[in-house]
Amino acid sequence: MGRDVSQGAFTREDRVRYRQKVRRCLDVFALMLDDFGFDADRPMTGLEIELNLVDSAAEPAMRNEEILAEIADPLFQTELGQFNLELNAEPRLIEGAGFADYEHDLRSSLSRADERAARSDAKIVLVGILPTLTEGHLVEDNLSTNERYRVLNDQIVGARGEAIELDIRGVEQLRTHTDSIAPEAACTSLQFHLQVAPDSFADYWNASQAIAGVQVAVGANSPFLYGRQLWAETRIALFKQATDTRPEELKAQGVRPRVWFGERWITSIFDLFEENVRYFPPLLPICEDEDPVEVLHAGGVPQLSELRLHNGTVYRWNRPVYDIMNGRPHLRVENRVLPAGPTVVDMLANAAFYFGLVRGLAEADRPIWSQLTFSSAEENFHSAARRGLDAVLHWPGVGDVPVTKLVLDQLLPVAATGLDGFGVAPAQRDRLLGIIEQRCRTGRNGSVWQTEAVWAAEHHHGMERPAALHHMVKRYAELQRTNEPVHTWPVQ
Repeated sequence: MGRDVSQGAFTREDRVRYRQKVRRCLDVFALMLDDFGFDADRPMTGLEIELNLVDSAAEPAMRNEEILAEIADPLFQTELGQFNLELNAEPRLIEGAGFADYEHDLRSSLSRADERAARSDAKIVLVGILPTLTEGHLVEDNLSTNERYRVLNDQIVGARGEAIELDIRGVEQLRTHTDSIAPEAACTSLQFHLQVAPDSFADYWNASQAIAGVQVAVGANSPFLYGRQLWAETRIALFKQATDTRPEELKAQGVRPRVWFGERWITSIFDLFEENVRYFPPLLPICEDEDPVEVLHAGGVPQLSELRLHNGTVYRWNRPVYDIMNGRPHLRVENRVLPAGPTVVDMLANAAFYFGLVRGLAEADRPIWSQLTFSSAEENFHSAARRGLDAVLHWPGVGDVPVTKLVLDQLLPVAATGLDGFGVAPAQRDRLLGIIEQRCRTGRNGSVWQTEAVWAAEHHHGMERPAALHHMVKRYAELQRTNEPVHTWPVQ
């Protein structure tokens, strides 16, 4: 939900009008899918990276507004917490040297932002959950000052009608309550965008769902929250719970959470938008003046603002996106399962693995989703979030298999074929997929490095957990700036 919102109180009339407008947009979207010319000639890609700000003591630095003013770059925006920023890379093709261009631009942007942040005694850290965050940091007063976050907080907390419970049981256990959505700000993610044609959207979304568990296992980087070691990718559980609008009674009735894996394979992007409208009440019932029917009949491109806004408040791990660029509408899969970090090259390795694997599976003769049940895909996702590279996943043709073996034996060749289909330069393909390979061979991703580094600080240097976490974050920030992949990082 990236648009600005100034309205804080909504009436019954607002909600009725908004619901009617959303359904009108949905009808127009269905007509467009039948005979409208969507931009899909050359599939563009995009990246969004959510960032953490820390001070010299590795504590979260609540200074995003002043640092954004120093950066003065429209590619950087606020995020939910005052210790967060978001970097939106310029969309591009990945053919040829596209990944090298991404790497150059991301490193340049982050370096420049780090220089500006230093003027406010802060630095940028790319990590799924900042390990030094405490409950005292994640409170409503530390939400970003942009009014849209306050409105969203009020609507989610109001819809729930009671405190939000956090209950995450992993290596250790966390159980606490919060009266705001501020803990969501701890979840800093890496998001991939892939432009697809309407008639192939379902294939790409289904393939994205099928591999979500594999992505999380390989890219996990969020083992700590509030000083406790929980899941390999704790961000998955935290994000779902911190935005849950359902009291216990609605959970017991099977009402769907707003952070949602889904429940079935699809045949069209329309299935997803229609589910969002049918299952989820509006959080932000804000209407624009456009009549999408009139715009369509006049030969224009409808903005479908209400449908897009509603879609942005249903947090699917693979989200459908309708957008307009240079006057032409297009569709995207927004892949949201991964954490930020550890390095730019690690994130681009994750990107190459995703883009290549999803294309390879989407264009396969026998679709993976015709062989894998949707419930198995969801179970894989949660198992991978809990155990990371130690996860055992279910996969067609091999049954239950360690995720590292699955990646090495079967999925890396598919990803390589998919990247070839995009026209990625072989040197770029081999370098980035080689990082994924080495993570699997060494058994080390960001989550593993963090837990090993904290264990070493506690057992070899006699530190208590809080001191060990601060020590680890300082070392993590140093190694991050080398841009050497995390599987090569020394623990000591």
